[in-house]
Amino acid sequence: MTDLAPDAGFRKNGKLKSALLQHKALSKDGFSERLFGLLFSGLVYPQIWEDPDVDMEAMELDEGHRLVTIGSGGCNMLAYLSRSPAAIDVVDLNPNHIALNRLKLAAFRHLPDHGSVVRMLASEGVVTNSRTFDRYIARHLDAVTRAYWNRRTASGRRRIDVFNRNFYRTGLLGRFIGAGHLLARIHGIRLEDITKTRSLREQRQFFDDAIAPLFDKPFVKWLTSRKSSLFGLGIPPQQYDELASLSDGGTIAPVLRHRLEKLACHFPLKDNYFAWQAFARRYPKAGEGTLPVYLKQEHYAAIRANVDRVSVHHATFTELLSTKAASSTDRYVLLDAQDWMTDGQLSELWGEITRTAAPGARVIFRTAAEKSILDGRLPQSLHDQWVYHADRSHALNLKDRSAIYGGFHVYEKKA
Repeated sequence: MTDLAPDAGFRKNGKLKSALLQHKALSKDGFSERLFGLLFSGLVYPQIWEDPDVDMEAMELDEGHRLVTIGSGGCNMLAYLSRSPAAIDVVDLNPNHIALNRLKLAAFRHLPDHGSVVRMLASEGVVTNSRTFDRYIARHLDAVTRAYWNRRTASGRRRIDVFNRNFYRTGLLGRFIGAGHLLARIHGIRLEDITKTRSLREQRQFFDDAIAPLFDKPFVKWLTSRKSSLFGLGIPPQQYDELASLSDGGTIAPVLRHRLEKLACHFPLKDNYFAWQAFARRYPKAGEGTLPVYLKQEHYAAIRANVDRVSVHHATFTELLSTKAASSTDRYVLLDAQDWMTDGQLSELWGEITRTAAPGARVIFRTAAEKSILDGRLPQSLHDQWVYHADRSHALNLKDRSAIYGGFHVYEKKA
């Protein structure tokens, strides 16, 4: 864990560069990859954008399970702790995400009660949060993570001060959502007005009347025809190409419209905090809706009791697995990372997964397109050791409230 630097940029982060760069620097694709890499070297996801309820149902997560997961914003890792697994290894190539995961773990471990955790990690406009950090958390962090949150930004504020305002409006994703709101307002639409609806029928009406027409605007079509338009969602050029293959006309506007329709219309707002972040740029307040699993009162005691079962690593998934014994891991959470990988990287990753997987182990992941990315790309000797639960995957994808992915996939190791 000593390789985390407070301001490790894309140029200095060899692991991140090797994961993202597949084309020559002076080529069109190479330029896109490097631009995305520069953006991705900062904080990308203040909130992870995968539904942990679906994850835990797919994994049938239980006590005694040993997990490896990609960290991202850290929300899902904490949600998994509510099931009291034996151990969770968190990996991430982005040093900013490493620092965020460690901060969230320390908040559960050292803040005095559930209310203080919610104020720190979920509320906006709590101007005392930075002082709470100083009083309860800072001294318990490792030196590198403490230096990261104490570091002064160009504005003169410390990084931790963002929790005094609205942390979820920051990061690449937070700024992208803000840009989407600005674009909608230019066309006379206030996206936050959807929170005034009181039923799925009203949500559908708002989407049809206010949101859907935006995707027919010439500027929106032009904007979404450019790969860089989705960098703010953390979608690299490789994933853009997957999405573009799903529609005609050189724009992914129809795909985005369909995904946003699911987010806006398929789940009651009171049950979907992803929709609140997208349309209101905050979590729901008391009486408006539910918070993420890891912030619910009923799970606080279990998560707090289990935080020491988590280890956070600045490493690739494959690197970490290479240090583990055979048949030592029960569950693997890959998020959408495989969409970025070459065939060689996929084979290396699944070689380590297959070696370290206990009998009956499960792997879950998401893809930009609907089909599993493994079809035709893994060596048959690896592929044959796993069972793909196609029907189960499809059913769970329909339940995923985050709504931005085309496919959700569940694989199980043959006994």
